[in-house]
Amino acid sequence: MSEVEDYTGRTGRNETREEQLDRNWAELLQELRVLQTGVQILAGFLLTLPFQSRFEDLDEFQVNLYLANVVVAALTTAMILLPVSVHRRLFRKRLKETLVSSADGLTKIALGGIALLSAGTAALVFDVTAGRTAGLTAGGSLMAVMVVLLVYVPIHLNRKAAAGKLGRKL
Repeated sequence: MSEVEDYTGRTGRNETREEQLDRNWAELLQELRVLQTGVQILAGFLLTLPFQSRFEDLDEFQVNLYLANVVVAALTTAMILLPVSVHRRLFRKRLKETLVSSADGLTKIALGGIALLSAGTAALVFDVTAGRTAGLTAGGSLMAVMVVLLVYVPIHLNRKAAAGKLGRKL
């Protein structure tokens, strides 16, 4: 558990397991709302590009990168919506723990999709405006930064917190 447990097994928040699951579900929903807005903005931007006069000037690589970004945007949107669909199917079946656990995993996948979409969109914009080398550099650099921010930082903070808890127990 993420909270400190006392001898009764209750968390530092003094909540039951059901209350904790309800809180976790509410927090996940809020995170999904934030993610959805970001994906919608990027997807909306991508969907307007074919209607720009300069779109016809894109080379084959740029068109393929554009289409790949559209697919990633659509799949990421689906991953963000999937917990809601799962909730509708599991509603009133007393499977909140399954719901929260699956939504957690789906949200992590959606974060990966957003990282890929952000890097791919930046690569496309840089490729069109500054050239192929700039596009590949921008996309690769942004992807590396996203991996650090979305993977390394949470793992590092978790380890740091675990080490701090270990020190308090001794």
